[in-house]
Amino acid sequence: MSNINLLSFTFMLLLTSTSRATTAFISSLSTHHPHFQLIGSRHNTNRLIMSFEFQQPDTQYPYTPPAWASPLTNVPKKRLKLAHLPTPIQLIGANRSTRQQKNSSTILSRLKELNIKLYIKRDDATGGVELGGNKLRKLEFLLADALETGCDSVVTIGGEQSNHCRATAAAARMVGLSPNLILRTRRADKIHEKTDELGFEGNILFDRMMGSTIYTCTPGEYGRVGSNKLVQHVCDYIATKDGGKPYAIPVGGSNGVGSWGYINAVDELMNQMESMKQDNTSSDFNLDHVVFATGSGGTAAGISLGLSMAYGSLGPSATDTSCPKLHAVGVCDNPAYFYDTMALIANEMGASLDKTTDQFIREAVTVHNGKGRGYALSTEDELDFILQFSLETGIALDPVYSGKALYHFLKHVVENDVESYRNKNVLFWHTGGALGIYEKGNDLLHKFSEVSPVKRVDVYGSNGVKEITD
Repeated sequence: MSNINLLSFTFMLLLTSTSRATTAFISSLSTHHPHFQLIGSRHNTNRLIMSFEFQQPDTQYPYTPPAWASPLTNVPKKRLKLAHLPTPIQLIGANRSTRQQKNSSTILSRLKELNIKLYIKRDDATGGVELGGNKLRKLEFLLADALETGCDSVVTIGGEQSNHCRATAAAARMVGLSPNLILRTRRADKIHEKTDELGFEGNILFDRMMGSTIYTCTPGEYGRVGSNKLVQHVCDYIATKDGGKPYAIPVGGSNGVGSWGYINAVDELMNQMESMKQDNTSSDFNLDHVVFATGSGGTAAGISLGLSMAYGSLGPSATDTSCPKLHAVGVCDNPAYFYDTMALIANEMGASLDKTTDQFIREAVTVHNGKGRGYALSTEDELDFILQFSLETGIALDPVYSGKALYHFLKHVVENDVESYRNKNVLFWHTGGALGIYEKGNDLLHKFSEVSPVKRVDVYGSNGVKEITD
């Protein structure tokens, strides 16, 4: 540990009770929470020790993959620890009172009618508002590689309200690298000509607070040239102009390095599943379906490979059939694009399979076309669903990824084949991005007067009678 720059603080709680209940409680705590240790003494005093580690963001840690990930041979040497892990899993609406259930609308009542238990894996909680979301797991590996190779800046690309670009800018600053972002926007020419402003809305506010150098391109240029070539073009520009050494990060952080973040995430989920089995009365508790959004393929590749390996359904001796059915909901492009992209990433990760990676991916995961009107474009039904979900659960979904994906899965995939999902356990992997809702504020405005009325407190009242007025 001497080469790791961290501070450890230990807190000790002495529990002198020798009751079975006390011993069972602290044994459970030490089992379910890795930061707790239970130590018994010769005086029958149980000591519960909790340790905290304070790490510097730019500290590189040697990486050891899960034992079940042996079919992947291109293993990163280092990773950073930027995210707040493990992220929680929440069961939605399970303990609502009768009154709440009567007043709730279609989403939770429909889940109850079909006896679907919906679990949410809260990867929107991986970091603070500037970092949170699935991209941070990938950046732990990508930025470790950037530091390892001696780079002094990063270049990446995404949409105008890119969650990935926002998280990359913040994480890069945390480890001492300068962020350069290429944002795809229909307003690129007007912004360049000073007839329009890039502005400070949503993710862009944080991009600019982090001092990112922002380059713009149009969707047409993005499509014709390709994201990787655009990133390389800016990298070459920086190297030539400033003599810097930029590190290229692909759209979404999705490649054979970044996707290891979701191999790690699956390992985290498997550990949580073991705890959930112990907490449930049925020891054979399992998830039937795992659902996630996909926009650049990296998260989907990591989850699909990871769960297939963790459940033993990948490799020459694959016989396990308990792996949940995996559903990737595409928020752009088409299913064929995502199958090809995930297979390419699997190859980059060094997947050693008993079949082609393309065949494996198509068998491991079903890709649904949930893009609706298109990337970052919302239908009224999608926005109504996002608003209703927040009213019923207190969880904010974003309009580009998680909201679009869960809407499509529940309203189209499930409703088109109800009996396949009745009485099932479904886990939805929330990938974050709620800052994107700022851009949709005007579209939701007409709904707010209905769901969130504003009333004036008439403190003094007419004739001395205090009132509330609409």
